[in-house]
Amino acid sequence: MSRVGKAAISIPQGVDVAINNGVINVKGALGAMDMAINPLVKVQHADGKLSFAPADETSAADAMSGTVRQLVNNMVLGVSKGFEKKLTLIGVGYKAAASGTKLNLTVGYSHPVNIEMPAGIKVETPTPTEVVIKGADRQRVGQIASEVRAVRPPEPYKGKGIRYSDEKVAIKETKKK
Repeated sequence: MSRVGKAAISIPQGVDVAINNGVINVKGALGAMDMAINPLVKVQHADGKLSFAPADETSAADAMSGTVRQLVNNMVLGVSKGFEKKLTLIGVGYKAAASGTKLNLTVGYSHPVNIEMPAGIKVETPTPTEVVIKGADRQRVGQIASEVRAVRPPEPYKGKGIRYSDEKVAIKETKKK
């Protein structure tokens, strides 16, 4: 059996979990999320814990039990604590400004780049060169952060561009005569 799938999820205070007709609903302080449960996985809710088990002995069911467990764990963490990604702008004149649900980037193009944030995603700019993307859905937060980074990815010679705060960019050596 999957090692990840064996671990039960303890449900924190303030989070409600309901399982109805193959759909799991998770509600918390930061929102509500739902997900269809794969038929290869059995989910049991008892004593404030969720446990996952494969429905049969196939390796696909075993793998899927670990996957579904981790997805549900991300939902529980998302509605209770939330997820965030930090981006850093590196370059002369590169700056970001958040206004409501829009992120305005000035990153060396002849025009500013405006990115509209979808519902459930918040963006903050603590300093003009830092962007913090927050939300309850881990996948969407990562996807939006990736799309913002793709506006001007870090280049390998000077390191200018938008990068994750924990990302290391390998700087190449320039051409020698």
